Amino acid sequence: MRSRYSAFATGRADYLLATWHPSTRPATLEMDPAVKWLGLEVRQHRVQDADHAEVEFVARSRVAGRGERLHECSRFVREAGRWYYLDGDFRP
Repeated sequence: MRSRYSAFATGRADYLLATWHPSTRPATLEMDPAVKWLGLEVRQHRVQDADHAEVEFVARSRVAGRGERLHECSRFVREAGRWYYLDGDFRP
């Protein structure tokens, strides 16, 4: 999760796509250069089994001078020893 946040913060769409599971990965990913990422708080993580896990996080950003929060519970799956982002549910 931290590496994906860092990729968002540094505009590394290539890394995000490479770590996104092929079953849910978009064909392209547009990074908004107006978004300034300010921090990541991992609230909890749960291992469901050897190959499935969830991470709840809050990422803070600023867009056009306005602070925003992204609160999500993300699902990850491991295939061939490598973890992939599968999908996530936004939280209020």
